[in-house]
Amino acid sequence: MINMIPGTVTLATLQDVYRNLTPARLDDSARAPVEAAAKMVAEAAAGDAAVYGINTGFGKLASTKIAPKDTATLQRNLILSHCCGVGEALPEDKTRLMMTLKLLSMGRGASGVRWLVIAQIEQMLERGVVPVIPSQGSVGASGDLAPLAHMAAAMIGAGEATFEGTRMPSTEALKKAGMQPIELGPKEGLGLINGTQFSTACALAGLFDAWRMAEASMAIASLTTDAIMGSTAPLVADIHTLRGHAGQIDVAQQMRDIMEGSEIRESHREGDSRVQDPYCIRCQPQVVGAALDVLRMAAKTLEIEANAVTDNPLVLVDEGRIVSGGNFHAEYVGFAADQIALAVAEIGAIAQRRVALMVDPTLSHDLPPFLTPNPGLNSGFMIAEVTTAALMSENKHLANPCVTDSTPTSANQEDHVSMAAHGALRLGKMNANLSVILGVEMLCAAQGVEARAPLQTSARLQDVLGLLRADIPALGDDRYLAPDIEAASAMVRAGRVAAVAGVEVAA
Repeated sequence: MINMIPGTVTLATLQDVYRNLTPARLDDSARAPVEAAAKMVAEAAAGDAAVYGINTGFGKLASTKIAPKDTATLQRNLILSHCCGVGEALPEDKTRLMMTLKLLSMGRGASGVRWLVIAQIEQMLERGVVPVIPSQGSVGASGDLAPLAHMAAAMIGAGEATFEGTRMPSTEALKKAGMQPIELGPKEGLGLINGTQFSTACALAGLFDAWRMAEASMAIASLTTDAIMGSTAPLVADIHTLRGHAGQIDVAQQMRDIMEGSEIRESHREGDSRVQDPYCIRCQPQVVGAALDVLRMAAKTLEIEANAVTDNPLVLVDEGRIVSGGNFHAEYVGFAADQIALAVAEIGAIAQRRVALMVDPTLSHDLPPFLTPNPGLNSGFMIAEVTTAALMSENKHLANPCVTDSTPTSANQEDHVSMAAHGALRLGKMNANLSVILGVEMLCAAQGVEARAPLQTSARLQDVLGLLRADIPALGDDRYLAPDIEAASAMVRAGRVAAVAGVEVAA
């Protein structure tokens, strides 16, 4: 169980929630400010003055006053009417991360919800009641309304949830977990569905996976460099310190360390007739280093957003005021997601060129055509390379910015939106594509390094080869390759390649 103090949670903690499905709860110190804000909301709901979202309608209907006796119905109707999501259900890891982020936002004591609402989410996380959240339907402004409404619906006994891996009506899931639906009070429905938690959870997941891809690419690019007997002169430290970018310096250092002691490299260090290798070998630190620094910028934004209060209106207890603002607008998340997408696309673009280099006998420094020992009768990795080209191209298309694609909604009341949900959600697909590109590169590079026998690669890269060959034998005669590609890609996605190579770069 993770104990969280709102406003202070780190990305490392959130990655634990995402990777390990670790349940989280708010520290008890958050309770007093939460209850103070809830008391102010209760007083406003009983008063005569119109206060948006508490005793009024929503959006374009904000001028419609709601009687105190109808406030509970108002909140329930809000949740049910906003459950308009469509598409595939969000995976459990992202859903639980989204719920954890909602705890952090409400725990700041500015949302006006009772502790009862927070406790309901905490118990659902602890007992494994996971709302079914359709992945499409948010434009990332006025909050991620539809996805968060589906989350809230499960809390009040509407909609669906999964429990112990089975999808069922939420009332049944809550009952099996020893829980009851809650009834929402004033402002609580709005507090639950206003906010950027869906977009932020998907962007964080994209960030965590992209970082893992970047680390794997350093090990796999090193293996490729040995496979084609490439020069390591471009990794010399002074080259990178003269430029000064942290990411570039980090990648070059990692690759130097990974390749240390390679017999293949030593065999052609003197007398190599090639002056320069293609950019996909020579410029790996410059390209992936730039991607690392972009990911670092996105990480700073998302860590702030994860700890932010992003619903509306906000309860300013110290000032005794309830005020409307626009913190639900997910522009920050949209920009961060677009940055991550660019980094993922570029890591894949340079990796794909290395695959193309290895299968081309005119460029691969005497490796057999398409890395098969009997070319002609066998096609080897010919079409595996084509697959990487297809996925590289798809990621380029997906990397086009989403945040610039605003459209007015809600009768022009919400007339500029962030599309952060689109930008963040696509990152899952892009990282999956990238894992395949890197998986195929690893298969090709392993085949190339083994063709250099009896010369051996470095100890750390031999460990990578050992990991790969434990599950996937070298390619002799042609065989059904799809399972090999999936197995190699799964190693990349799971972080096993970076781990066995000893790659660890500080975020």
